[in-house]
Amino acid sequence: MTLSAVVPIDQRPNKDILVLFDVDGTLTPARQDASPETLQLLQDLRKKVVIGFVGGSDLPKQQEQLGASDVNVVDMFDYAFAENGLTAYHMSKQLASQSFINWLGEGKYKDLVNFILHYVADMDIPIKRGTFVEFRNGMINVSPIGRNASTQERNDFEKFDKETQVRAKFVEKLKERFADYGLTYSIGGQISFDVFPAGWDKTYCLQHVQDAGFKEIHFFGDKTYKGGNDYEIYEDDRTIGHTVESPADTARILKELFKI
Repeated sequence: MTLSAVVPIDQRPNKDILVLFDVDGTLTPARQDASPETLQLLQDLRKKVVIGFVGGSDLPKQQEQLGASDVNVVDMFDYAFAENGLTAYHMSKQLASQSFINWLGEGKYKDLVNFILHYVADMDIPIKRGTFVEFRNGMINVSPIGRNASTQERNDFEKFDKETQVRAKFVEKLKERFADYGLTYSIGGQISFDVFPAGWDKTYCLQHVQDAGFKEIHFFGDKTYKGGNDYEIYEDDRTIGHTVESPADTARILKELFKI
């Protein structure tokens, strides 16, 4: 793709409006790439307002979905928040980051992961693949089926999970077993859930913009229900939340709101 010249923020008509986006299910189909139409819409929107993404995945995954071989994803947005903002960029420059394992400690982390792997081993689900625990800078991602599952296997598991609530039941077991760890559990995407310190949900990214003077902060996400990984930032008093069902739905609302 070709990245158009970036209009300086102070020259945009609505420079005091920030629009933040979830990634999976909002800008892209789950774990798939953004369409050329969505990427063009974002470039057009960036000429009017300030834009950013806030995703739970690490930066390389955001690059896979939103970027291109010749375009760095942090150059496509004014704010880039991977891992809920634990890894953060503003105008392509990295901001301060945090570490989950330093916060929790090696001993507690080992106990947590051991419990998770034993639980996964005992789960009776249709199929299992690989990478059941993925360690990230600011959290861990837990997947009963494994993150190596194919697109079709992910779709099948999502249907199975809606019927059986295996992720929700898994989360309840972890809340019970590690009640004193100060952790939050957030179900997102099709096949997994995130585990991170309380307060390190997507609202964490807002601290990076709190002194930027925005009059409005809009947030677009698909998992805005209680327990979903967009819930906290969607409900936060500092944001204007928009629930979407797909990238096409996101585009429709953007065109209505900002006349692009």
